Amino acid sequence: MIKDIIVDLEHGIARDPARDFAITIAETFDTHVAGVAFAYAPDFPGYVMLEIPPEIVAQMIAESEKAALAAIERFEAAARRSLVSAEHRLIRTIGAEAPAVLSALARRFDLSVFMQSEPNAMDNDDMIETSLFESGRPLIVVPYIQKEGLKLDHVVCCWDGSCAAARAINDALPLLTKATMVDLLIVLNEKTNSDRKEIRGVEMATHLARHDVKVQIETIPAADIDVADAILSYVADNSGTLIVMGGYGHAKLREVILGGVTRDMLKSMTVPVFMSH
Repeated sequence: MIKDIIVDLEHGIARDPARDFAITIAETFDTHVAGVAFAYAPDFPGYVMLEIPPEIVAQMIAESEKAALAAIERFEAAARRSLVSAEHRLIRTIGAEAPAVLSALARRFDLSVFMQSEPNAMDNDDMIETSLFESGRPLIVVPYIQKEGLKLDHVVCCWDGSCAAARAINDALPLLTKATMVDLLIVLNEKTNSDRKEIRGVEMATHLARHDVKVQIETIPAADIDVADAILSYVADNSGTLIVMGGYGHAKLREVILGGVTRDMLKSMTVPVFMSH
């Protein structure tokens, strides 16, 4: 069950794909959505801060808070139009601390929603990666070009038999049970061929069927270095509307280290991606 969602609100853009997508999830599941906006204090080394006039620092803080409040206002207006239960959080912090603050907050929600980093603009990598590895909750990353809301016409679940993949599929069950079509996609390469259990996929498909998920097993070949491209090509060729996959890597001393497929997917995604770790 999805009862509450948290979404990271973007500064400076009227059309916020993550905000709009989160609201459509709330509409679909008749659930509560919380919008979080950060007001940032300057995050410079101490010796630099000593050289910046206090009035300039105050102006920087005020401008960031103004942008955060504007993002909250847009969120509240969108929530009212959709008649969903909503709240907002304004959090004041320095930029380096925001990912840890948001990941801790996300532990109290069923699902987090983020916008993909936009080249030469919004950089959300730290927010996404820290929440993926430290919140203990699933998240959805929405492409920065996304225009449509949640669509469950054709969901593609990436399956390699791993713990992360099993966790993602289980966490996504509320979405999968509402989906029109679900593919259990297995990428055949040296890694999966080394263990026949990874290839079969029958037991996971049977498990999903017990949850009334309409599932079919699909296999595609790809070298280890081309897994993300193979998945995205399959999704494009088959009109996939959502990808479900495990998030691979680990967080150590707040330094996030992504696996190759996860990193490539976050960079090149063309449809929303549901991830768990």
